[in-house]
Formats: sequence, C-alpha cells, structure tokens
Amino acid sequence: MENEIVMRRLVIKTFHIRKVEFATKTYIENGVLYIRQNIHQDLEVNQELIKDIKINVVTPNNHNIFVNSIMDFSPIATKVLGRMGEGITHVLTGVNVMLTGVDEDGVQVAEFGSSEGILKEQVVFDRAGTPAKNDILIHVDVTLKSGKGTSRPGPMAAHEVSDRIIQEIRDYLKKVNGRLCDEKHEYFDKVKPGKKKVVILKQVAGQGAMYDTGLFGREPGGFSGCRSIIDMGNVPMIVSPNEYRDGALRAMN
Repeated sequence: MENEIVMRRLVIKTFHIRKVEFATKTYIENGVLYIRQNIHQDLEVNQELIKDIKINVVTPNNHNIFVNSIMDFSPIATKVLGRMGEGITHVLTGVNVMLTGVDEDGVQVAEFGSSEGILKEQVVFDRAGTPAKNDILIHVDVTLKSGKGTSRPGPMAAHEVSDRIIQEIRDYLKKVNGRLCDEKHEYFDKVKPGKKKVVILKQVAGQGAMYDTGLFGREPGGFSGCRSIIDMGNVPMIVSPNEYRDGALRAMN
C-alpha cells in the first residue's frame, strides 16, 4: 500500500550445518562446523560457582543418552550489520546448543522440577522452542559448586560460560560471505496508517533461580549483555516483531 511506512528491515541469512567436529581451530567449511578442541579450557570462570565444564557433540541418532537437567536450547546466530531487529543476521541451521547443569553433589539445577534423564524421553523434538529431531546438538554440561544450582548466581554463571563458548563460533560466522547462504529471508516492520493496531502479549518466566528471561543480549538469542526480566521488575516490555524474530528474548528455563 502506498501509505505504508517501513520502520525496520531485517535480513536473516541461514547456513546449514550437516556435521560438527572438533579441530585445532573454529571454522566452517563445506557445511561442516569445526569447533576448537578444548575450547572451554581457556575460559576464566567464577571458581566459587563453577566446578567443571564439559562439551560434546550429540548426533541425531544418539538421543538414547543420559543428560543432566536441561537448562536451555539456543540457536547459533550473530549480528553482521545493524542492531537487534534490523540489518543483517547470520544463523546456523541443523545445529543447536543444549545447556545442562548439575552441582557437584549430584543435585540437578532446577526450579519446579528437574529434567535430567534419557534425552529422547525428556525432550519433544520438532516443537517451538526445541530442536528438530535431525539437528546436531552442541552439548555444554556445567557442574556447579555444592548448593549453587538453587539460586540465581549459579545458573546465570552456567548460561554465561555457555554463551562465551558459542561466541567463538559466532565470531567466525560474522565473517562468512553472505552470498554463500543456503536461504535468505527479509522481514519488515511496517506502520499502516488508518489500520487496526495489533499487539501480541507473551507471558515470560521471571521468578528466579533458573526460571528467568533475558532480553536484548548483544547477540541474537544470546546471554551476554541481556537484561533479566526479574531485574527490570517484571514490567511489560514493548518488543517489535522484527526484534522478536531476531532473537531479542532468551528463555532461561
């Protein structure tokens, strides 16, 4: 329509990953994501909260394994141009990050009930918020110090360390030539004068411990730099459609 006003334009370019392996450095080549061996060992972590970190790759045919309480599934995406909700974003498909947690006494990180167990029995794949059943999972398993999984600092430290591991992948993804993408999608936030105003309400978690929601991280779906809905007093927030599409929310529950 002639009187439409375009407020924001978001371009999401996807790069499909068909295999994940460990290597001497982090890079992507011919649909294979190579992750630097022992990538987590270089991180400086809060030793009062974190006891140990493990990272491994879970293939789609290997869901019959035990995992600690699942704290989060998150995509691997990065801003290439612009801020959240506009510009260009690169996203990896075919791969997801799974964060799990337990404390050194074997107490699972949980709020209203833990989700440890056999992976295929604990997750309904192919749903909103869960990976596709054919996705490869980068599994980051964090062991917290005794008793640190039942209050906010422990789970937040686990989210932070997982995000810092994935940032090395994001940093490479930023430099990938956008012309090599497998898919390209354009989204527009528009104002249509004279038309009805539509607002969608989304209730998010904000009760503490691992039951939290982060908003507007530095990277799409990221933890670093995000603001906790709890710390903001659980007040209503206005998020544009493109900000939502671009990963302005990180559900930490």
